[in-house]
Amino acid sequence: MSRLSRIATLCFSILIAATTTVLAEEKAKPFADASEINLLALLPPPPSPDSAKMKAELGEILTIQVTRTPEMEARAKADVEENVWRFSDVVANPKFTRENLPKFAAFFDRVVATEGAVVDPAKDVWKRPRPHLYSDLVKPVVPLSKSGSYPSGHTTVGTLMGIVLSNMLPEKRDPIMQRAWAYGWNRVIGGIHYPSDIEMGRISGTVIAQTIMTHDDFKAEFEAAKTELRTTLGL
Repeated sequence: MSRLSRIATLCFSILIAATTTVLAEEKAKPFADASEINLLALLPPPPSPDSAKMKAELGEILTIQVTRTPEMEARAKADVEENVWRFSDVVANPKFTRENLPKFAAFFDRVVATEGAVVDPAKDVWKRPRPHLYSDLVKPVVPLSKSGSYPSGHTTVGTLMGIVLSNMLPEKRDPIMQRAWAYGWNRVIGGIHYPSDIEMGRISGTVIAQTIMTHDDFKAEFEAAKTELRTTLGL
């Protein structure tokens, strides 16, 4: 086999592996959905477009827009990813990777899938316009979205992941939850969400966590993932 052929074969193998990983994540089964956790019945509706609250939140976003630093923008861009590996900075262990933690990774794929299954139906009903769609003055530094803004899915999943992860690593609970809070707020810094989206996302993530923790399948997979995580990290 020629050198060019070997390179082509290697690239194809890498592509297949990456595609398989993405498809596995996409097919992760949620632990719950909107039929069990109805956010429309749990949360107040978002502020109306012509309300004083909406205008005040826009003002806060614009203030952040002119005061955010390049470092703040970089963190907001990095936190666009919706996965538990964004907590690697507070877990602070080189073994905290998908490759080293297959059971843990598969478990959190289901946790992440649960957010969309619960939040997206509510977003589709409320249809709160994103800040950049509400005002041309808003210039997001993260990828744009036309989906409903309320509640923040990123904040919901960040809070949900933070609660579950901190239950596995209680000795790191404070930094994990601080990271979860920053993960959500970075959506405001990025210019793609309003503060009240974040507030309701934190409530949503907490409600989802408390609900799915009562499920038998969650309990079983949680214990297996926790054992793998703590053993791998040497805890």
